[in-house]
Amino acid sequence: MKLPKLILTDIDGVWTDGGMYYDQTGNEWKKFNTSDSAGILFAHAKNIPVGIITGEKTDIVERRAQKLKVDYLFQGISDKLSVAKSLCYDLSISMKDVAYIGDDIGDVQLLRAVGFSAAPANAPEYIKCIVQFVTNKAGGEGAFREFVENIIFEDTKDILMIY
Repeated sequence: MKLPKLILTDIDGVWTDGGMYYDQTGNEWKKFNTSDSAGILFAHAKNIPVGIITGEKTDIVERRAQKLKVDYLFQGISDKLSVAKSLCYDLSISMKDVAYIGDDIGDVQLLRAVGFSAAPANAPEYIKCIVQFVTNKAGGEGAFREFVENIIFEDTKDILMIY
């Protein structure tokens, strides 16, 4: 498989289990699986930028993206395909040079437009049937890392070669 020139991802349902937790004072909580951070490291080791495109807008996601040095962050997005096309234009790449993982209805257009599409194991069947790869792991359980490993490494032993 040819390496993508850009990796894009949704957050809720991919990096998280899709749950949104609120306490009685109105604070919102999300649980991230730390193993997904290796997906960013692996992509960057191969000089592939990573972007997040999510419908939600939270400080939590912004802090996570900053901590992991995610290259592009787009929050509060209802038309993910337009954002991806604009980013591709800015980077002088084609949508076919993009790999994207998403899990729900808001991801359908983008999943259909990219060169390589994926969904976590717990995505609805109507999403899993339109993607090229379904992870063994569910969202929030390391699905993003598995997605990146699948597209970057032909053999899991290759992972050790970059470190």
